[in-house]
Amino acid sequence: MKFTNRFAPSPTGPLHLGHAYSALLAHDLAQAAGGSFLLRIEDIDQSRARPEWEAQIYQDLDWLGIGWARPVMRQSDRMESYRAALDDLWARGLLYACTCNRRDIAAATSAPQEGAAPIIGPDGIIYPGTCRAAGHPRETGALRLDMAKALETLSSTPLTFLENGQGPNGETGQQTISPDQLITTVGDVVLARRDMGTSYHLSVVLDDAAQKVTLVPRGADLFEATQIHVVLQALLGLPKPCYHHHRLIRDEAGKRLAKRDDARAIALYRESGTTPQEIRDMVGL
Repeated sequence: MKFTNRFAPSPTGPLHLGHAYSALLAHDLAQAAGGSFLLRIEDIDQSRARPEWEAQIYQDLDWLGIGWARPVMRQSDRMESYRAALDDLWARGLLYACTCNRRDIAAATSAPQEGAAPIIGPDGIIYPGTCRAAGHPRETGALRLDMAKALETLSSTPLTFLENGQGPNGETGQQTISPDQLITTVGDVVLARRDMGTSYHLSVVLDDAAQKVTLVPRGADLFEATQIHVVLQALLGLPKPCYHHHRLIRDEAGKRLAKRDDARAIALYRESGTTPQEIRDMVGL
């Protein structure tokens, strides 16, 4: 199978040094393997996505010396694919509608004993299952995966993935996912939000399969989310890529860079006369 990886930014703000590191690393890996580097625009959040940010993504990557295969996949063009997958999972009884908001979840998980804190998973506080048996109509809320039911259908399927980068605690090589931990430390994740019609977890899995991605390079902060993606790949009969989680670029205080950290935006470096090679030096490439 041909080596294919990708860089998948969201057009919700300027790319910063962390994005530069991720994109350059993925591009370098593809070139070293004689494979393909793809660009995907993850614009499912239409309330925040802006055409001008998407245009700047192309400008920044081009300036960095990164080339990519055309056409560029845009998630906003793939809503029917996401809906079809949700229809399938709903018909199999693996989804339920949830009408809880964040305040409801926080209240339901507040421990009565002093000092106890709710468990935090890849999507925040582990959902307590308030709506699991409520029988809400599909259109009334977000759609959550019933993790316990999903794992029942996968009882004979090994849940593993190959990590050829490094997780936050040094994880590398073949990783085995514990079904018990999926229930206790991940829980019933949201696969479709009412205002988006999908979620990051669902769209990224379907998009990687559609683009025939063989290696997924991304930050180590997404390592714990990979187990969700492995479950979805198994449920939907999708191929399973390898993963390469990489270190995060941080500021002087050790904080991970965010899009609101405009001072480290690639465009500002570009406009100030910084060279692409100097950007590589800054991020350790």
